[in-house]
Amino acid sequence: MPLARSRAVAVLGVEGHLVEVEADLAIGIPRLTLIGLPDASLHEARDRIRAAVVNSGEDWPNHRITVGLFPATLPKAGSGFDLAMAVAVLGAAAVVPSASLLSRVFIGELALDGRVREVRGVLPAVLRAAAAGIERVVVPAANAAEAALVPGTRIEPVATLAGVLALLRGEQAPDVPVPPPARPAADDGTPGDLADVAGQSRGRLAIEVAAAGGHHLYMQGPPGSGKTMLAERLPGLLPALNREASLEVTAVHSVAGVLPADCPMVTRPPFRNPHHSATPAALIGSGSAVVRPGLASQAHRGILLLDEAPEFSRLALDALRQPLESGAIEVARARVIARFPARFQLVLAANPCPCSKARGPRATGCECPSLVRRRYLARLSGPLLDRIDIQVALSAPSRAELRADVDRCESSTAVATRVARARRLASARLAGTPWRANAEVPGPALRRQWPLPARATALAERAFERGMLTARGLDRVLRLAWTLADLADLPAPGPDQFGIALELRLPGWAA
Repeated sequence: MPLARSRAVAVLGVEGHLVEVEADLAIGIPRLTLIGLPDASLHEARDRIRAAVVNSGEDWPNHRITVGLFPATLPKAGSGFDLAMAVAVLGAAAVVPSASLLSRVFIGELALDGRVREVRGVLPAVLRAAAAGIERVVVPAANAAEAALVPGTRIEPVATLAGVLALLRGEQAPDVPVPPPARPAADDGTPGDLADVAGQSRGRLAIEVAAAGGHHLYMQGPPGSGKTMLAERLPGLLPALNREASLEVTAVHSVAGVLPADCPMVTRPPFRNPHHSATPAALIGSGSAVVRPGLASQAHRGILLLDEAPEFSRLALDALRQPLESGAIEVARARVIARFPARFQLVLAANPCPCSKARGPRATGCECPSLVRRRYLARLSGPLLDRIDIQVALSAPSRAELRADVDRCESSTAVATRVARARRLASARLAGTPWRANAEVPGPALRRQWPLPARATALAERAFERGMLTARGLDRVLRLAWTLADLADLPAPGPDQFGIALELRLPGWAA
């Protein structure tokens, strides 16, 4: 009985799972039966691959064809299995040598005329093939540069099904694409320079510390105080991603379908700034059979800015509480659980009230009753704010402050230099641990591995005893103090660093 096998990859979340595609040809009424938990798009592949085979100049087998996708308990979704199914059927029909199928993984969608279309999630699929020891991966030509980012694999780009069949027959050898150049540092999607922000010395310090330690940031102030300008310039202070982080971010963007075709390697921290109408599904991920990463995962190793944060729904804001702690998001559906990385920096910007005429040197008087102001800011729940390391209140700068600072505002380049030095110090201290930045280190680990004298932590302990800090808040003050010490090139934080950390954590705090 004619039987042939090929291999494909199913991507769940950002993890690939190797799938064995079996095609069996038997005597009976000609038809194609697909088994192995396929979704609707896979059922439609029966007509796509038949038309592609016929339009590529080959005869469709006049048999009862059964195509199985194994493991049978793993849900399969998407059109990326088309190519593997087509070559398995043709291998069973002896159109191509069956032995040439098992040494490769096939990824691609087939058009009705036989063209091989690009698909999402190629990078995690090729990573899984490489981990399984399969060196040859056949991919659409449009995905070749992305696939070539994985070292130790031989990428065989194809444009048509006829080209795939010629490759399997040994009639041609495709060129292996060269990995694309790294994305330029300026291509981070954020305009302007930190020198454009006049005044706001407190806000400047806040974003510098946030960049140096990877801390979450909450800025409150009236319109025109520079909250959005400061937040948009934060990505420009962050160092470029290392190769490991670049592959993580590129894999997420590949699955989400937002990876640029001309330069697939993401080397700069991503920046996402959604509208306040964004739903919880848009932030954390959505989908039934195929779950796509949300904006929080797309901001992995980068910045997620929620401007006008109280205008977001309470459900959308609170959906971020769990990933702020764990650095990952699990989206559970009836047939599948998808896990996405979400180690992002959350930046919240808010006005003090709905009318935005609250206190300040040029305030015209707030028109909102106290109950309305409380309800407006109460949309940012206490548990969410307790997870935000830095919380600063900004005021609109006066004309004198704007004139005084116009000639002595530091540029993003100068601040980024200090941030890079602080990151190197933290990286050297955290070498051999699973953490990369101060904001990722749990409080118990900080106290256990890098203990500090009681004199240094006295201010923070006093604030905790007064009830001004929760246990989680105390841990965050400790992380901020270490970041401030790194910025000051000190071996460990002292009372001065803890004092500044408390001012950044507790607006209006006084010892």
